[in-house]
Amino acid sequence: MKSFIDSMRQEPYLDFCLKNYIIFDTKQGGNLLQKDSITTQIYERIKEVGHDEVYIVGDFLDLGEYHAVRKALLRLDEAGKIQKIMRGVYYCPRYSELIDEYEAPSPGKVADTLARKFGWTIAPCADTALNQLGLSTQVPAKWSYISDGPYHEFQIEAFTIEFRHRNNREISGISRQTATVIQALKAIGKNTVTDVQMDIIRRRLSDKDKATMLKEAQQVTVWVYDLIKQICEQRKV
Repeated sequence: MKSFIDSMRQEPYLDFCLKNYIIFDTKQGGNLLQKDSITTQIYERIKEVGHDEVYIVGDFLDLGEYHAVRKALLRLDEAGKIQKIMRGVYYCPRYSELIDEYEAPSPGKVADTLARKFGWTIAPCADTALNQLGLSTQVPAKWSYISDGPYHEFQIEAFTIEFRHRNNREISGISRQTATVIQALKAIGKNTVTDVQMDIIRRRLSDKDKATMLKEAQQVTVWVYDLIKQICEQRKV
């Protein structure tokens, strides 16, 4: 015969507890956490934001001190409400009826979360920049970003995220959009950028975007800035 504790571990009971602001704590052998607990507050916030988001402890420090928030996230992971994808990084998965399973986290969202965790400024580079600007439909084998932090590579589930250190001039003080365009042009190469590729970039930019890019990119390599001027100064076809 099932005990009360075993029954509470069943998903319907767990959902009932969460809905009523009480969460079953598997680690504490069956304790119930009251509605004002940090765990419940964190889960309520995650539900408000929605699925397919990535979180770190720092996102919830307004609700409690570091170790309490960390323990609360681990409780939610054990309860199956979020997924720990690496140390200190958690994902709220979204169920896909199309593939009949939970989706993997977005590499871009994981990269942004890691940058937030470590206090880095990042921007897509190489094939990742081409993909994000619509210059390539190929899914990158490695999701690459320039960063003002140290070189680092993370293997997360089925994908790899790489952060390449660059000097501050290439990334600090400019918008992510400008940095992404610069990196995409560098990835294509000085003598191989086509009119079609420039037009694809041009169509993604508003007049305000172009004015910002012309101002922010003045210190980049001459040939890159020449291409940016062509992109920004020509009208959309």
